[in-house]
Amino acid sequence: MYDWIAKLTTNDTLLRRLSNGFSFFPSWLMNGVCAIMARVLFWGARKGVRRRIERNMGDLLAPLPLSILKRNSLNYFRNLVFTLYEILFRSHRMEKYAISSFDVRGEANLHEAQVRAQGKGFIVYTPHMGNFFYYYWYLTRKYDCLTIASAGSPELRPLYLKFQAMGCKGLDYDSTPPLEMYRTLKKHLSGGGVLFILGDFWRPTFPISRLFGRLTRTPEGAAMLALEIRVPIVPFYGYRVKGFRHRLVFEQPMYLFEQFSRSQRTEANQVLNLFMERVIRDRPSEWFYWFNVHEHWEKARVTGAAERMDETGNSVRASEAAG
Repeated sequence: MYDWIAKLTTNDTLLRRLSNGFSFFPSWLMNGVCAIMARVLFWGARKGVRRRIERNMGDLLAPLPLSILKRNSLNYFRNLVFTLYEILFRSHRMEKYAISSFDVRGEANLHEAQVRAQGKGFIVYTPHMGNFFYYYWYLTRKYDCLTIASAGSPELRPLYLKFQAMGCKGLDYDSTPPLEMYRTLKKHLSGGGVLFILGDFWRPTFPISRLFGRLTRTPEGAAMLALEIRVPIVPFYGYRVKGFRHRLVFEQPMYLFEQFSRSQRTEANQVLNLFMERVIRDRPSEWFYWFNVHEHWEKARVTGAAERMDETGNSVRASEAAG
């Protein structure tokens, strides 16, 4: 998947030529071109890639008929093509297209979170769905926002740099020292800022958690900050309605600090994982990680003093073996 993205993002000359050319064509025409390109990519993709996407969908969303898996897979490629086009060739005209691009639901929940935060900020929490770059841009037009990204990949870095140039601030997870990141995020929230956190990042160093009934590793930063600073979390997801039009859904704020103590960070994080699982199930073709989610599962049982999860999704701390 990253190989395909790299063919566009790492060729500056090609990007400039295509951007200049596409600017002369109306949106309805480029809508059709992207739809055709998505089908070409779907049928022309290496069988292993497409088969892996469909296998992962079938594995986690089972039972699904083969026809539904094929349709979800095609829609996955469609969203990928449209998203790349939007970011690479349409993002510099976002102000022009903003009104026609977004159908926003639940925006009052953002205002509720802001009021309940009592001078502090709040966290908007989401998985990598739809065009998450666009959704972050939308928030930055209304709030003082900060996000955490992973811009170390040479394929994805040009995409992040585009939005950084548009005023979308972010910290690079892979290059920012952990203590510096924590202090920056805490200061931003304490000063009334908004954090946009994508909760389905995976790293082998993240704490053990559970997603789709599988042991995996997800970041606990959102839960940690919400409990320690006592700020709301607004669950959010976006998806493509049709063509270049998106629906943004802000759900009712979560006040995890009213349900969990600071020592129950893992339990609070599991609540956020369940939210992500729900919206991915509802809009499966919009989730970015179908191509490699199989790499995110724990292959060996977690033992000793490591954290593991029981069958109900509650966290348990395994004590060290006696003797």
